[in-house]
Amino acid sequence: MLGFGGFRFVKEMFMLNGKKAIITGAGGGIGGAIAFGLAEFGADVALFDLNIKGIENLKETLEGSFSVKVLAIPVDVCDRKRVEDAVNIAVESFGHVDILVNCHGVGQWVPFEEIDEKDWDRMINVNLKGVALMCQAVGRCMIKRRYGKIINIASMSGRAVNRPQPQAHYNASKAGVIMLTKSLAAEWAKYNVNVNSVSPGYTLTPLVNKLLNSRPEYANYWKALIPLGRFAEPVDIVGAVIFLASDAANYITGHDLVVDGGYTIC
Repeated sequence: MLGFGGFRFVKEMFMLNGKKAIITGAGGGIGGAIAFGLAEFGADVALFDLNIKGIENLKETLEGSFSVKVLAIPVDVCDRKRVEDAVNIAVESFGHVDILVNCHGVGQWVPFEEIDEKDWDRMINVNLKGVALMCQAVGRCMIKRRYGKIINIASMSGRAVNRPQPQAHYNASKAGVIMLTKSLAAEWAKYNVNVNSVSPGYTLTPLVNKLLNSRPEYANYWKALIPLGRFAEPVDIVGAVIFLASDAANYITGHDLVVDGGYTIC
């Protein structure tokens, strides 16, 4: 006998067995953790990144840990042709794509009056255009199948101005990701494609650790603004993504799930 919603057990709603996922930025701290989590829950995963060594090492780890299919595909998310070619490789190998997680991104601290046009273009191209190109290429495949889950990794910086670091162009790019997410959710709901975002707070990725090593005074300043009193680890972001990628979130779209330890409520 089936229970609520046709599921025998509620736990089944969260499982991803047989699903096919693409994760961009998979060579990074959060992207790698997300890929590991999706594979642990049963999804085949395609790892997209320019960091070829990083995704090849992760591929080896995942294949040795789980009974899932893993692809490692180098791609520049700012290049439409390379994005489409990479997505085609994943689709040809998997047959289709159920889940897209856009986790790539760059950051930079510089006063706005000093930002070079190249710095602005790089930030918007990687953080916003790259997400848009991935959503478009994978979204077309999902629309044809009338099913898909897209999760864009934005940032609490798309909602709040971080201090004291100057990063107006980063904040603007992440705010754009959140609004792109909402817009696509509205457009693609009729195709049964759910589009949501996750906005992490300060997370101890290799990049953030490097920044804190150069500016150790920021650590205590930032931590004092977080009600939970600590920084996130990459694994703290994974549960939100698994939830939004699963059938447990079938009735959620256009939502920005903030995972910031309470930073933005103060």
